[in-house]
Amino acid sequence: MKPLTEKRFLDLSEGVFLPENLACLDAISSNFYWSWHREGAELFRDLDPFLWESVEHNPRQLLKKIDRFLLWQKASDPEYVERVRRFFEEQEKYLAEPLRSFGRITPQNPVAYFCAEYGVHKSLPFYSGGLGILAGDHLKSASDMSLPLVAVGLLYRFGYFRQKITHDGWQEERYADVFGLDLPISRVTNEKKERIIVSVRIRQREVFAQAWLVRVGKVRLYLLDTNIPQNNEIDRYITGHLYGGNGETRIVQEKLLGIGGVRLLKALGIEPAVYHLNEGHSAFLTLELARQFLQENSDKTFDDAVQYVRQKCVFTTHTPVAAGNDVFPPELIDACFDKQFIDSLKLDRESFLALGRVNPEDKNEWFGMTPLALKMCAVSNGVSKKHGEVSRRLWVRVFKNEKVEDVPITYITNGVHPLTWIAPQFQALYEQYMGKNWYKLLDEPERWKEAVSSIPDEEIWKTHLLLKNLLIYYIRRKVFSSDTGKFETIHEHSDIKDFFCSEYLTIGFARRVVGYKRWTLILKDFERFLRIIDNPIRPVQIIFAGKAHPQDREAKIMLQNLISQNQNRIWLKRAVFIEDYDQDIARYLVQGTDVWLNVPRRPLEASGTSGQKAAMNGVLNLSILDGWWIEGFNGENGFSIGTLDDPQGLSDEEIDHQESNSLYEILENRVVPLFYETNEHGIPKTWVAKMKNAIQTVTPQFSSYRMLKDYIEKAYTRFTD
Repeated sequence: MKPLTEKRFLDLSEGVFLPENLACLDAISSNFYWSWHREGAELFRDLDPFLWESVEHNPRQLLKKIDRFLLWQKASDPEYVERVRRFFEEQEKYLAEPLRSFGRITPQNPVAYFCAEYGVHKSLPFYSGGLGILAGDHLKSASDMSLPLVAVGLLYRFGYFRQKITHDGWQEERYADVFGLDLPISRVTNEKKERIIVSVRIRQREVFAQAWLVRVGKVRLYLLDTNIPQNNEIDRYITGHLYGGNGETRIVQEKLLGIGGVRLLKALGIEPAVYHLNEGHSAFLTLELARQFLQENSDKTFDDAVQYVRQKCVFTTHTPVAAGNDVFPPELIDACFDKQFIDSLKLDRESFLALGRVNPEDKNEWFGMTPLALKMCAVSNGVSKKHGEVSRRLWVRVFKNEKVEDVPITYITNGVHPLTWIAPQFQALYEQYMGKNWYKLLDEPERWKEAVSSIPDEEIWKTHLLLKNLLIYYIRRKVFSSDTGKFETIHEHSDIKDFFCSEYLTIGFARRVVGYKRWTLILKDFERFLRIIDNPIRPVQIIFAGKAHPQDREAKIMLQNLISQNQNRIWLKRAVFIEDYDQDIARYLVQGTDVWLNVPRRPLEASGTSGQKAAMNGVLNLSILDGWWIEGFNGENGFSIGTLDDPQGLSDEEIDHQESNSLYEILENRVVPLFYETNEHGIPKTWVAKMKNAIQTVTPQFSSYRMLKDYIEKAYTRFTD
């Protein structure tokens, strides 16, 4: 028998070895395919559950730090070795599947997807919120559907901030150097194994960037990085922080993303059929495409270049207010774009600046990335039906002589990746009743509905309670603190033995801390809300999580007020705040709560996706009718707050008063009584019926597979001009 030996890692630190029969864990950990397959995550967790939590689900760090004795124990376990072998074979089979062609999109001419952030997994910390999570789900779905797609972003040396809440409830920020995290990334090189370097002229000097490759199933994600010796100290920090710095930092990052990204693809020999701008951050790519066109066609004009570029570009806007879009003063554009680049477009300064203006004649208007993208892309879309309507009204002046209803902005409603967001426990239940490829039924909503109907209510409820108990114990671990300061707040407790209870109705509220999300609407009549949550017969508990932007002081104050609430005794025992909201925390919440609360100021919720994730796990939405919920709510799969009618002539204060009253009334008269209405077996039959309805209706309609099919049919392969 051949002796068992150790195999050296190719990419990890010097001196890290694996037993030969577990060597394929190296390849498994090098591709994020494992992250959306429950068997993959279980392979790493089972090596050392405590270390797995300590390294924040980073398999590369786990394999680097694990005790060698534990590793060799697993290497001596035939059952575990077989699990590793079987998963590796499934991964290799999956990766070997040929990419498909969709019209002009082929393996030779893929979609090029540009985004400022990517939420592929929590161990790859290049995301801040919904935009990045959506991008990560887009990539995973493209991989599953064998859509030829490459993605481009930036490698932020310090990522997005980690949140720390002080004893008095104030948010503080800290940053970690990603190069200490053993990320599964590799250097991008040419055929001679030399680093591929691209350059972009920024602030009157050449700035150089190297590229890193992240493998997301069959999708290649390229990340540009300016932290190289060729640059001076300032330029090395261009890719320092995600959404950090000032307006100048933002514009140079966006110039690197758009212009540098196009140049990188050209250096790699990739000729995209379509460029997808996911939000306006990458809109400068359209100018680089125009420059290259004119360089190759010296007899053509800029108008000719625009026509060429428009037929290659798709733009998705995510922001329903003009103030939420990136704009830059003319002098900053002058500082970052030299005359040589503008001349290469065959434009003068004023014509160049006019590209980013809603009104090209207004020389005082700042340069906007969204107007630029709308003018340079043949297909533009909002991210829900309502958001499409809002966007047409918002940007009608960009399109001269067009009526609002004729503005060429359509909609493709966001969706989420089922294999990422549906709890493993529910996936196991679906496998039991539908087979291993249960998710393929999502293409046939009626068959999916019938299949879910066949699952006994008892099984649905038992699975939900399992996830809910897991959430309760997770909360207790997260909020325990041996030092709670001068007084306790809802984010830290010294006694957690009986804190929160799995038998109580549990509401989840997790999202960015920003004004329009109305974090404090539920506290409008604080005494009334306290009576609801402290009912001795039908108690309610609520979980909060979210981050305020580091520079948004008002949001930080709002968060501090919510966390402390004058140290009210009832508030302390019925409410909790989980700090440092990320993908992992989101997963616990959308899988383990009973109700998902959403109360944005209408119509400022472009889409929202957290409620979609919750509904796929049988969690009932309690939401304002805005964004995706307008399309998703059918009267039986959750609860609506207020009405669909747009408020006319009312102040924000009056609207808040009306909608908070609606929220309290629905909680008191519908949500709470329904949850506690149980049969002789302790099962809330009517509630479970609503859970099943949510799973049946939301899962296929708001799957990222449906979303990507819409992009293929309505955007990538169908252009109008």
